Amino acid sequence: MSAVSTAPVVRTVRRRIGRRRRILVIALTTLVAVAAAVVGLTTGSFHASLGEVASALTGDADGRTTVVVMGLRVPRIVAALAIGAALGLAGAVFQTLARNPLASPDIVGFSAGSATGALVGLILIAPSASPAVGAWTGGLLSVVVVMLIARSVGISRERTILAGIALTTLLSALNDYLLTRAPVEVARNASQWLYGSLAATSDSDVVLLLSAIGVLSVVLVVLHRDFRALELGDDTARSLGVRTGRVRLLLITVAALLTGTATAVAGPIGFIALAAPQLARRTMGTSGIPLAGSALTGAAVLLVADVIAQRALAPLQIPVGLLTGVVGGAYLFWIVARTRR
Repeated sequence: MSAVSTAPVVRTVRRRIGRRRRILVIALTTLVAVAAAVVGLTTGSFHASLGEVASALTGDADGRTTVVVMGLRVPRIVAALAIGAALGLAGAVFQTLARNPLASPDIVGFSAGSATGALVGLILIAPSASPAVGAWTGGLLSVVVVMLIARSVGISRERTILAGIALTTLLSALNDYLLTRAPVEVARNASQWLYGSLAATSDSDVVLLLSAIGVLSVVLVVLHRDFRALELGDDTARSLGVRTGRVRLLLITVAALLTGTATAVAGPIGFIALAAPQLARRTMGTSGIPLAGSALTGAAVLLVADVIAQRALAPLQIPVGLLTGVVGGAYLFWIVARTRR
């Protein structure tokens, strides 16, 4: 049999192996998330058995168990999964468009812009209101600023990353200044929120997360074909009929809104948007960054990190943003060392 005739067979075998690998990774990642959810539901200062948790979920448990499980733990777990998925999607979109593993909302100023917008709303406008509108507005404005700074060379160049790093530094300083101008109680609450925490998650936060992420995910599904075409380069995408400028702007806007939604609920949480897309791509063995895989990986990683943050130094709880920040710093050092080699 000639090499030409065996080529289709080899490609078919490789596709099957790749499909099985992706299914296995999805199953293992889901299993990790389920295990973390079980730990989060059953352990802590109030211990609950699996039977008690099941009773609380069906409404048959006693009042205390129902309050702890349904009022505190379930919203926190759902929020961790939703926020991790949102950040994973945002990172996947931006890293694909920029063709750079360091291009994430954490690095290019989206997270800092969302935090600034939320702080302006909390401190200067309405301390008791939801920070969601401010976070969305701040994230979108940071997109505009980065795009204006880097427009001469395009979003796929390294200058965009540098512009985002500069913007992040400036906005971080502005955030610190806003805290110094706020009343003591407001500043204390805002500073805790800036660490990135899921401790105060409520049912209304979960509704906001699921609603916003659901709508934005539908937009990504509609744009999925054009998104994959952009992976091949702007020239190839144009030859396939993609309006690259408009599609790129829409995708960046979706990424900014996903970041703003996550930031509005939990504050700025680093590392997830940076690492989840790359972890998904490497474990699944795909040539490009998988959107669904990035969302699933981000959800599992953030939930595991939050459970560790709650239980590692119990009864003291670490804000999950501090834990992911430490891991993110180590991840960046690893990238630098790997690139050097």
